[in-house]
Amino acid sequence: MAEKYDLDLFVIGAGSAGVRASRVAASLGARVGVAEERYLGGTCVNVGCIPKKLLVYASEFSEAFEDSAGFGWTIGERRFDWNKLVANKNVEITRLNGVYEDLLINAGVKILRSRARIVDAHTIAIGGERVAAKYILVATGGWPTVPRIPGAELAITSNEAFYLDRMPERIVIVGGGHIGLEFAGIFHGLGARVTVIHRGEIFLRGFDDDLRVALAAEMRKRGIDLRFETLVSRIDRGDGGGVHVTLTQGAAIDASLIMFATGRTANTHGIGLEDAGVMLDGVGAIVVDRYSRTSAKNIYAIGDVTNRKNLTPVAIAEGRAVAETLFGKRAMSVDYDNVPSAVFSQPTIGTVGLTEAEARQRFGEIDIYKSNFRPLKHTLSGRDERTFMKLIVDRKTDRVVGCHMMGTDASEIIQGFAVALQCGATKAQFDATIGIHPTAAEEFVTMREKAPA
Repeated sequence: MAEKYDLDLFVIGAGSAGVRASRVAASLGARVGVAEERYLGGTCVNVGCIPKKLLVYASEFSEAFEDSAGFGWTIGERRFDWNKLVANKNVEITRLNGVYEDLLINAGVKILRSRARIVDAHTIAIGGERVAAKYILVATGGWPTVPRIPGAELAITSNEAFYLDRMPERIVIVGGGHIGLEFAGIFHGLGARVTVIHRGEIFLRGFDDDLRVALAAEMRKRGIDLRFETLVSRIDRGDGGGVHVTLTQGAAIDASLIMFATGRTANTHGIGLEDAGVMLDGVGAIVVDRYSRTSAKNIYAIGDVTNRKNLTPVAIAEGRAVAETLFGKRAMSVDYDNVPSAVFSQPTIGTVGLTEAEARQRFGEIDIYKSNFRPLKHTLSGRDERTFMKLIVDRKTDRVVGCHMMGTDASEIIQGFAVALQCGATKAQFDATIGIHPTAAEEFVTMREKAPA
């Protein structure tokens, strides 16, 4: 490596993407430094995937207690302590911060706890000093956005939701993406009255339409107030420290709290990208090629800051690919087809491959298989909940190109079927696979009747 540089790779951001890239690059012999001004592990570990899933687990107990009666259990007085949950969650997150620090240190990566700014194509300013690096990698992630409306400063985002002093009795959640719906399930399960405001005809844009409709029905069964084609026009302070939320139709809601889950934007402001000639797109994300290289040839970018497919496992894969490309003597890119994903709503959604609309546009003639049934568990619990499953098949090749599910363990089940889609499995091969009985997953290999076109 050229000695005129202090480091071979300087990484800005120690989230999932930056940590993976740093560790792999160091294992390949590179001298690596990583700057982080907030917390090791980034959004996922601190205010995203991990704490969110822990809160989802907590919220599911309320239904589990209710369902147990049908199986002969008698449950006594129940109380929920929000502060105890938050405290226990914080202990786990602190532990994970330490794990990430140990991983970097053990890999030989230099950790710089400060904000970094790119000065030019090879120079970074940090902590009053300047560091020269052969390559710079930007992995600064994203940040929640809040609409510019009167009173917006009275709202919280998902970042603050993990650290509330107390549980809200009633909460308005603005936004119909996965974050908004996951928190709707969390707060509802923990005892709050929940209203979801979404500007479109139905939430979860980009997901299969049948899944979107099925989830809306299940959320309404649970008593969550869904209001579509609606916007918030202003927020005022309400009585008793709450908020008074005025909607575009003139209606209003009084609540303890309002939370915006209206998307995230790439964290590119104020880090010197323009000075280094790095091109941004119309929404402020970094433009990259298939190898995550920016318009400045020695500067790379990965993860949510590029706004490609904003999922933690994808960011991790991108981190490894960049490290291998730069220091492993082989160009590596990420395959974005058949990336599975989940929404930890209640019930959960799991999906991989194309939606029905995408498949029709790409292949023209397709076959659809659907199954909608009451889970075995709820024949005794008495709960009115449905499981929905769907397969999308390219008629010409018989290849399964989409696999979608709403129901218990959907995320766990879809992970396995993602392997099948990645391997190009056909519907005939699905049909030839013997199912495990009784399970929900077996429906994916027993669906025989095509849905009407």
